[in-house]
Amino acid sequence: MADLNWTPNQLARSLSTSRAYAIGLILARDPRALSADPFFAPFIAGIETRLEQAGQFLILRFAPDRASEIAAYRELAGQNRVDGFVISDLLVKDHRLALLESLRIPAVTLNPAPEAHGAASVTRADEPGLVAAVEHLVELGHRRIAYVGGPLRYLHAVHRQDVWESTIRAHGLAPGPTVESDFTAAGGSHATARLLDAPEQDRPTAIVYANDLMAASGMALAQGRGLRIPQDVSIVGYDDTELSGYLSPSLTTVGTDPLAWGAAAVNQLLELIAGHPVGNQDLLPPELIVRGSTGPAPRTGARPSS
Repeated sequence: MADLNWTPNQLARSLSTSRAYAIGLILARDPRALSADPFFAPFIAGIETRLEQAGQFLILRFAPDRASEIAAYRELAGQNRVDGFVISDLLVKDHRLALLESLRIPAVTLNPAPEAHGAASVTRADEPGLVAAVEHLVELGHRRIAYVGGPLRYLHAVHRQDVWESTIRAHGLAPGPTVESDFTAAGGSHATARLLDAPEQDRPTAIVYANDLMAASGMALAQGRGLRIPQDVSIVGYDDTELSGYLSPSLTTVGTDPLAWGAAAVNQLLELIAGHPVGNQDLLPPELIVRGSTGPAPRTGARPSS
C-alpha cells in the first residue's frame, strides 16, 4: 500500500457501506456577525482536527434565513451527504430538533435543549465563569454592573443573562441595566453608548459583555469619550480570544476553549452514528482571567466627556 501510494477511496467506501463519512454544520447567522465572531474559527478547527483523525469530512453551509436553513438540512440528509449534524446556537423555540428527528438522522447539540429530543449534547456551563466575573466586580466595590448580551432568541444568551442577574441579586444588589446586542463590534459599541448616555445615577461603573469582541469595542468607545479603563469604568469580556490579552489595558475575560468544544462534539456524534449509547458530555467549566480592564469602583458613575 505504501509503495503504491494507495489511500482509501471514500466515494467507493460510502457506496459499499451506505455511509457518507461526513458530518454537517449549518450556521444560520447574519453573515456580518459570523465574519467577525472569533468563536467559530477555532470551533470549526476543532471539528476539522477530529474529523481528519477519523478520516471523515465536514460539510459546512451558511443559511441567511430560516427557509434556507430548513432546505439545507433536508437536502444534506435527504441526499445522504452527511451521517449526522452538529447543531449550534440553540434557539428558545428550536425547529431543527423536531426536523432532524423526523429525518431520522443523528445530531449533537452545543448545550442541551430544554425539550426532550433524540440528540446528544456537549455542554459548557456558563455559571462558573459569569458568577466569578460578577463576584470579582462586587469585591472591587462595584454596585451598578451592566450587562451587554447576545440576541435573546438564543438559549445561551438567555441563560447567561439569567446567571448574571441571579448572581447580582444573590449579593443583595439590584441588577444594573441590560442591553440586547448581536455579538458584533458595532453592536458592542452602540450598546456601550446607550449605557454611558444614561443619567448619572443609572450609569454603570462596570460592564460585563457576552463576548470579547463587544467588550473590546465597548472599551474603545469609552476611551474615545475620555474615560479611563478601569479607573472610571471596568470592562469584562467572555471567551478569552487571543486579542484580549493584547488590548490596552488587557481585557479581563472568561476563558473558554472552542477548539476542544468542536472536537468533543465530533467525538459524541461519531459515537452516535456508530450506534453506540451516548449521553451528555460536560466540558471543563470556564474560568475568570483577571487582567488590567477591571479595578476598584469609582466613587461616582462613569462620566463621558462632553
